[in-house]
Amino acid sequence: MEDKKKPLHLYEALELRSEYDARIKTFKDCLPESKQNRSRFSFSQDDGKYRASSDFDLASARKDLRKIELKRRKLNGAIQRANFNHSIDFNGEALNLSEALETRKALNEQIGELHNQVVSSSCQKVIYKEGRDIVEENEISYADAVKNLEQTRLAFRELNRKLRLASFETSVDFQDE
Repeated sequence: MEDKKKPLHLYEALELRSEYDARIKTFKDCLPESKQNRSRFSFSQDDGKYRASSDFDLASARKDLRKIELKRRKLNGAIQRANFNHSIDFNGEALNLSEALETRKALNEQIGELHNQVVSSSCQKVIYKEGRDIVEENEISYADAVKNLEQTRLAFRELNRKLRLASFETSVDFQDE
């Protein structure tokens, strides 16, 4: 009987990709050339050369590094395919997960801009000129700015929750060995 592993859910694939990234970093940081390059740019007094420890197989580490880099590329491709193939409904529009992630990023940037708008509309600029105050009205009222910010925050929260739910429902065509 053939032993088949179940496919990964998207959230599991994202966790695995992070684990692969950490393993790649560890392998790269263990390579002697990485240590020499790092010491060249640091301000430490250590001017020594590095060589592999006696129980560290440099060739095997490089081979394992290439294997994990390949697995990460394959996993990332599978995640991207899953993102394009799975759709969610947001504001009455069907978005694939890739589009939804871009929309979430744009909403997050918009929240920052609207925050600045709320802060700037909370005060009016007063110029003292020729013995009197001249008040410059804001381009947008404080109440409208707060309302726009709140609506955008709620849309961001809704989209983020839908993306999180989709990560539990979406399968990624990748078998972790």
